[in-house]
Amino acid sequence: MPIDAVLTELLVRQLDAWLPGALRRSRRATLALAYAGGDAAGADDALRVVGEFADRLRGRRLTVLVLAGGDQELPARLGAAEATLPGEVTVHVVPGDPARLPVALKAAGAAGDPLLAVVHGAAPEPAVLKAVTTGRPAELLAVTPGSAPLRPALTAAGFPLVAEVELVPADGSPAWLLGYATGLDKSLEAFKDALWAVDEYAGVRYRDPADPAGRPLDVSLHPEPGPLRRELVAELERGGPATVTELRRFTLTSTVYRVEDTTRALTALLDAGAVRREPEHGRLGGDVLISPGDGSSAA
Repeated sequence: MPIDAVLTELLVRQLDAWLPGALRRSRRATLALAYAGGDAAGADDALRVVGEFADRLRGRRLTVLVLAGGDQELPARLGAAEATLPGEVTVHVVPGDPARLPVALKAAGAAGDPLLAVVHGAAPEPAVLKAVTTGRPAELLAVTPGSAPLRPALTAAGFPLVAEVELVPADGSPAWLLGYATGLDKSLEAFKDALWAVDEYAGVRYRDPADPAGRPLDVSLHPEPGPLRRELVAELERGGPATVTELRRFTLTSTVYRVEDTTRALTALLDAGAVRREPEHGRLGGDVLISPGDGSSAA
């Protein structure tokens, strides 16, 4: 399934960014993978990534929790993978679905140390979100069928930074919603980088839930900026003039785009007369004030 391929690649890329920082911050860290279905997609690849950081694990402890049900071969398969890992890594396979994650995290002593949790196949319940936020810092990657927003629940749970993106399979199968929550700017930036670096031929397009037009986007290192242009104009119409720095922050925290995509979108809007700048000339620096323009199209 194209969705699983994209999610596995995202998980691998996020682990590459998360694990070194977690091991610098603390002597202990926890990776929790919780699946609502029996197919623990990406769990094998996650353990492979962990093995690549064997030299940085010396003197540290990493606990990997895998919650899944229905796959009778999973314990043996992951057990074989665990045998190749350094002794600092402990893998626990727990039968059940994501609802059991609070108990598993408590048993693992995950509170107070870096935690990356992945919840696949069902919207995280409030108790699950509360348990995840005991990590210091805590990060969550959640993927759910359908397009019901995840942002309100993730924000209410105490995550200050949230990103959402709809995954739209090219084969016409139902879309899924991916949510990422963290308290660290660098982690959110790493997620955005990973999002646009996945295989562009994986058979999935993105849709930004915040885009007024709701148009799917091809995966690309240089994504088509139309939705971001529309979202920036809508933000200016809602809140009035804003500096480039403020609009970059909006891009990071409220859209699927990266901070660096802001300048390209603003340049196109200025050329089209959809927004104005003060001062009128010079470099598009962070203190330049951007105001709504004459109503020209932002598409």
